Amino acid sequence: MALDTAKKQEIISKFAKDEKDTGSPAVQIALLTERINYLTDHLKEHKKDHSSRLGLLKLVGQRRRLMRYLRKKDFATYSKTISTLGLRDRV
Repeated sequence: MALDTAKKQEIISKFAKDEKDTGSPAVQIALLTERINYLTDHLKEHKKDHSSRLGLLKLVGQRRRLMRYLRKKDFATYSKTISTLGLRDRV
């Protein structure tokens, strides 16, 4: 299931640099984290849903690449983002 518009706008406004920012790495990481959390809960209930599990692994890999990029480019934003989302710093 995709994120509903209200939830998506809330996440974007929380992590965006300005009002038109929808594609910065911090915003993308936050949106991916929300989708990952949803899929994790879904897979706890539906253990045999292997296609969703593959999608989850793709999302985790994409988020990891974005986090690596953000860490190299802007460490302050990276630190703020992972602390807000409650993620670990894995290098």
